[in-house]
Amino acid sequence: QVQLVESGGGLVQAGGSLRLSCAVSGRTFSRYVMGWYRQAPGKEREFVASIRRTGASASYADSVKGRFTISRDGAENTVYLQMSSLKPEDTAIYFCKADGPTVEAGVYWGQGTQVTVSS
Repeated sequence: QVQLVESGGGLVQAGGSLRLSCAVSGRTFSRYVMGWYRQAPGKEREFVASIRRTGASASYADSVKGRFTISRDGAENTVYLQMSSLKPEDTAIYFCKADGPTVEAGVYWGQGTQVTVSS
């Protein structure tokens, strides 16, 4: 079992920055590909960013490329999402996801953290 707890959301003005954190416990953090997703009101959950187990490479949605940076800290078992140049359309609930290497390792989600960007 893996537990994911997000934090760092809040209200920020357009152009501002926030850093989201996702603390992971329960299994070997390094086994999991970590990702961030978001869901805006009335919309489906969408991919934001992901980072491989070693942290050597990351992927981003086109809508956040150049503004958001995902990183992971193996010593702290935490994944981060640094968000800059925020726009009102970034307003959503942000979810952390842990994707295991096998079916047995499982896929886990956090409870989400609200990010609101005012214009």
